[in-house]
Amino acid sequence: MSDAAEPNWVPLRRRRAHELVIEAIEEQVMAGALKVGDSLPPERELAARLQVSRAGVREAVRVLEHIGILTSRQGAGPDSGTVVAASTRDALTQFLRLHVGLANFAIDDVIEARVLLERASAISAAEQGSEALEPVRRSLARMEAAGADRERFNDADTAFHLAIAEAGGNDLVAALTAAIRGSVRHRILAAMQTQSHWEDVVEQLLSEHRAILAALEAGEPQRAAELSEQHIRSAARTLW
Repeated sequence: MSDAAEPNWVPLRRRRAHELVIEAIEEQVMAGALKVGDSLPPERELAARLQVSRAGVREAVRVLEHIGILTSRQGAGPDSGTVVAASTRDALTQFLRLHVGLANFAIDDVIEARVLLERASAISAAEQGSEALEPVRRSLARMEAAGADRERFNDADTAFHLAIAEAGGNDLVAALTAAIRGSVRHRILAAMQTQSHWEDVVEQLLSEHRAILAALEAGEPQRAAELSEQHIRSAARTLW
């Protein structure tokens, strides 16, 4: 256990048992009483403290394991049991992607969120140097090689934007970018499938992506940000 204050496991207001357990764990994390590597009390003890069934504790643990918050270690001794995990970004991205996708946010809100995030990423990426941009170049090459395959083009297009977010060096911004872009992937692909002049659309999109990459390579953060915003808004008009 860490040096922080001991978790104060007390019953919360009545809810479904597993939701109550999840809320109790969340409160301890937010209070700093539970940190990565700390163990939860044994199932029987936690159920008694929160006045819920052991089945409720098990269900809560399953939910939190699925989203990468907890991990269960088999065996006996101090390293066994249920432990607070260092959640992977993939788990966070999946969680956010599902919520963004299900919430049915207005497309204008999605576009504005992308503009804010990707402008910031472009500014940061332009300051990182050429080596950090190699994944961006590879993604552009995949776009150029996709040809008439609209799904491959869309996947490479997504990878291009995520690579810029990665190059920017902010993991949370990259996770949010991946979640938002992933949540509209099928919508973008469906719009691409309806384009009767696909070759013209491809050329426009490639031209915009090449310009963004050129600004990043030239170390021009403000121009890269402006071109990123222009591209997002232009693509939205063309595809949506």
